[in-house]
Amino acid sequence: QVQLVESGGGLVQPGGSLRLSCAASGTIFSINTMAWSRQAPGKERELVAAVTSDGSTNYADTVKGRFTISRDNAKNTVYLQMSSLKPEDTAVYYCNAEVLLPGSDIYLEVWGQGTLVTVSS
Repeated sequence: QVQLVESGGGLVQPGGSLRLSCAASGTIFSINTMAWSRQAPGKERELVAAVTSDGSTNYADTVKGRFTISRDNAKNTVYLQMSSLKPEDTAVYYCNAEVLLPGSDIYLEVWGQGTLVTVSS
């Protein structure tokens, strides 16, 4: 069974920084795209940033220039460095990954449980 475990959420003041981590565990053959999404109260979940296995990235317009996604393939871990945080960045942040299990030719989409980020003074 594959699990994604997020960490690094918390309370930060506007203009501050925070780094989220998400580690995949279990018997994994490979991981394709890893991504971060977020869901604010009363709003739909939105994609924040994604990174492919070869390091290509894309970002939501609302976070470009402020957030940086990266990954460590040896550790099956994806990071989200968030800077210049705004109150509107407050949300539960979820990571997800496209995971290939040994012996399979189908990628499974696995989600973490989420970590709360609150930007407030």
